[in-house]
Amino acid sequence: METQENKTEQRLDPLTLKIPATLPVLPLHGFVFFPGMGFPLQIGSDSSKQLIDSTLLGDRMLALVSHRKGEAGGEEPTVISDLHRVGVVGYIHKMSKSPEGQYQVLISAIRKVAVEEYAETEPFLVARVSEVPMAAVEGKTVEALIYNIRTRFQQLVKDTQLPAELGLTVAALNDPFHIAYLVTSQLGLNLEEEQEILEIEPLEDLLHRIARELNKRLETVEMSNEIQQSIKKDMDSKQREFFLRQQLKAIRKELGEGDDDNAQIAELRKKVDETILSEEARKVADRELDRMARIPPSSPEYTVSRNYLDWILDLPWQIATEDTLDLDKAQDDLDRDHHGLQKIKKRIIEFLAVRKLKQDLHGPILCLVGPPGVGKTSLGQSIARTMGRKFVRISLGGVHDEAEIRGHRRTYIGALPGRIIQSLKKAGSCNPVFLLDEIDKVGNDFRGDPSSALLEVLDPEQNATFTDHYLE
Repeated sequence: METQENKTEQRLDPLTLKIPATLPVLPLHGFVFFPGMGFPLQIGSDSSKQLIDSTLLGDRMLALVSHRKGEAGGEEPTVISDLHRVGVVGYIHKMSKSPEGQYQVLISAIRKVAVEEYAETEPFLVARVSEVPMAAVEGKTVEALIYNIRTRFQQLVKDTQLPAELGLTVAALNDPFHIAYLVTSQLGLNLEEEQEILEIEPLEDLLHRIARELNKRLETVEMSNEIQQSIKKDMDSKQREFFLRQQLKAIRKELGEGDDDNAQIAELRKKVDETILSEEARKVADRELDRMARIPPSSPEYTVSRNYLDWILDLPWQIATEDTLDLDKAQDDLDRDHHGLQKIKKRIIEFLAVRKLKQDLHGPILCLVGPPGVGKTSLGQSIARTMGRKFVRISLGGVHDEAEIRGHRRTYIGALPGRIIQSLKKAGSCNPVFLLDEIDKVGNDFRGDPSSALLEVLDPEQNATFTDHYLE
């Protein structure tokens, strides 16, 4: 007898059952039940257990309606106003009891219903319901939407960790409503959005909404995958660089080279600490030292950084000679070194007198003009000797390249500073007497115009801020 009842139950198709006018209502917390789907539910409250017992004694049908607040509120009674109006009709296939006294119920949703009004509230909710039609509509638009949803969902399954069986199920389903609801359940929408989709009645509107939500989900997944790939690629590159550096470090240690490299960096750092540098030059030197410590000595960049540091450390940043402005001694030196040239000697004495009266005067430029051999260069040497300064002579005859004045960018292999900076290094002081010889012989070509670069050098208002390209 029992076997016969089981066979009858197995042959029964819930979709063919007529929906009664009144149904017991089971509130759902935290999710939305869609038609065509089946879930095992865990029932713990006493009122819900009574509802299940009563339903099993009848036609096994009940209404499943989602709660607006989402999460269950413990043993507190359900407030009718907190329930959505539209839900589904569920059919109980199987029920079992756990050792803790809870019910494990397997339910499938068969159709949509709308709650018209609640007839009873005790011991459980009972409501009068009406079926919400789910009429399939044929047409090219519907076919195109279903094809788009199936294709895009297959892409979503491929791009995410969804089971491949879901893609096969969507491809095998014929009911457009069931396709739409199955796809919706996998999009990770919030409770309100899923409820909105459940309440959409026209099939075409439903499919349009699902297609939009599916496209949004795919865009998010694709963007997430791109970000993940970028992070993974960056991490792989950094890990590879780390392992290679560790291997290189081990190889150097075996070859006995690692200690020498560290010793060079330590020696340079000590030299930086001991050298008198300006505040800006010290910051640049420290930064370059830190950079050198990370560069393999075999790299060309290491040599470029080392040369750059050597130039910074060799320049007389704050080393200056003290001026001697004795006009009588200056006159004696000029008379001893040169015969005649009284007007020129007088102009030089006037220049020194002004320097003596106004110590903060910007260094003016004296221009000595005359044929070769009349003593222009020796006059510059006499001025330097009289003032107690170092003397630097730069011959500009035949210079065609602007870089001879401003220097080369240090990004180039073999780059050097210009002649101004080189002469300062040779002089060993930051205030020598510069003699720019044969300035009228400067040329220009495609490499630049040196005479234009000399404008900044010869202008007393600008030459204090002269910057060599190599030291930038």
